[in-house]
Amino acid sequence: MAEANPTKQFVFPRWANYLGPAVVALAVGGLAYVTILFAFGASPRTTAVGYQPPQPVPYSHAIHAGRLGLDCRYCHHTVETAAFAAVPPTQTCMNCHTTVKANSDSLKLVRESWQTGEPIQWVKVHDLPDYVYFNHSAHVNKGVGCVSCHGRIDQMEVVRQVQPLSMGWCLDCHRNPENHLRPRDKITDMSWQPPGGDQRKIGLALKNEYHIRGPDYMTSCTTCHR
Repeated sequence: MAEANPTKQFVFPRWANYLGPAVVALAVGGLAYVTILFAFGASPRTTAVGYQPPQPVPYSHAIHAGRLGLDCRYCHHTVETAAFAAVPPTQTCMNCHTTVKANSDSLKLVRESWQTGEPIQWVKVHDLPDYVYFNHSAHVNKGVGCVSCHGRIDQMEVVRQVQPLSMGWCLDCHRNPENHLRPRDKITDMSWQPPGGDQRKIGLALKNEYHIRGPDYMTSCTTCHR
């Protein structure tokens, strides 16, 4: 009698032995991947809102812009004339701090920067993608106040991002700019409110006065992507 073929005893091929462990590895790896992806996607650095990095010098906007009432333009002096709102050089800090709290430990890095000429490495908080064109002066000179994008900076000990600065968020304003317009002399006034509480009425009047273009231009791709 012929001997039986041993391979006939098995229903599945030999490689099926590795199928179970492979499925388990993929399941565990997939779960880890989804967890990491969600954690990264939900982090402040990704969603932006709430991003509040520590700065090399503990500068309080609540003290300087709030309690002392310093105008935003004293430090960010290019905001009305250039696309970029300049970060103040050490000279600006030392205009006051050569005499005010001149020996404070908190200002040690400022004094070192002043003596060596090396700039302070401030951490950028509001950082748009490189493919987005944004001009601070265009917004400020058309009546968009600092608070619309940056929130109540005058109440922040450490600056944080309060708006998403996303494309959808920008377009909402570009479609209806009257919701955010104010007189030019109130641009840096964080507590300003429209007379009578009617923002739309004063916004529409300022939109006409400032010759703000219509939605075709304001929502055109080339307005922000050049």
